[in-house]
Amino acid sequence: MTEISAESATRFLEVGVGADARPIAYRSLAGEGPTLVWLGGYRSDMRGTKAERLVAFAAARGLAACRLDYSGHGESGGRFEDGTISHWVEDAEAVLAEAVDGPSILVGSSMGAWIALRLIQRRRATGAPAVRGLLLLAPAPDFTSRLMEPQLTAAQRRALAEKGFIAEPSGYSDEPNVYTRALFEDGRANAVMQGTIETGCPVHIIQGMADPDVPYSHALELVSHLPSDGVILTLVRDGDHRLSREADLLRMEQALEGLVSAARNG
Repeated sequence: MTEISAESATRFLEVGVGADARPIAYRSLAGEGPTLVWLGGYRSDMRGTKAERLVAFAAARGLAACRLDYSGHGESGGRFEDGTISHWVEDAEAVLAEAVDGPSILVGSSMGAWIALRLIQRRRATGAPAVRGLLLLAPAPDFTSRLMEPQLTAAQRRALAEKGFIAEPSGYSDEPNVYTRALFEDGRANAVMQGTIETGCPVHIIQGMADPDVPYSHALELVSHLPSDGVILTLVRDGDHRLSREADLLRMEQALEGLVSAARNG
């Protein structure tokens, strides 16, 4: 029987320099590779339902795992309003360098899928340890330019220009979602859906067709930017954006089983 390892307590890693320095919280689980790395969504944290299930999945199989809170999220330091895609990619990249030894499988939820795709581009460019699989849940790469900007009202555009931010009610929290001008500008600089996204590994996407935040047409468009080999898209007819029901969590685990098997046998 496989011995189940205990996940570490929360650790902190200083990322950035000077006024940009912020403590990034992460937790890791020792085990065999590839390491499963959880990358959460906008304003989510590493204690969510799917993140907890991923760690339990890894522990039960003797796999290594790692999860983190981006700056301004969860237990990490820094102001949320100062965050950008570049900042959050830097946070994740630093934690991977610190806590992940060898190949990994990146699991990105919503905005976390964008972070995952930017990470794999950067890691392939620098020769960092390989990413052996990508699992993208309700993926929202380029959401600022492709999903939000076309829907902005004249008043919202004026607020971004004059105040530097807009605040919108959230369907997932009592606190409003804050989107800054810097986030939009930095999002354009980090756009990934502009040509073929070379991943060098299998990709499995799970997308709800009843998702009110990310239409499933966005997942279909993302697939068109991925290499033709090794891409699986699972559409869940009644799936929402959270994808946190038991049936959804089982789909996540089944996808992980496939990616781990491919990583070990490929």
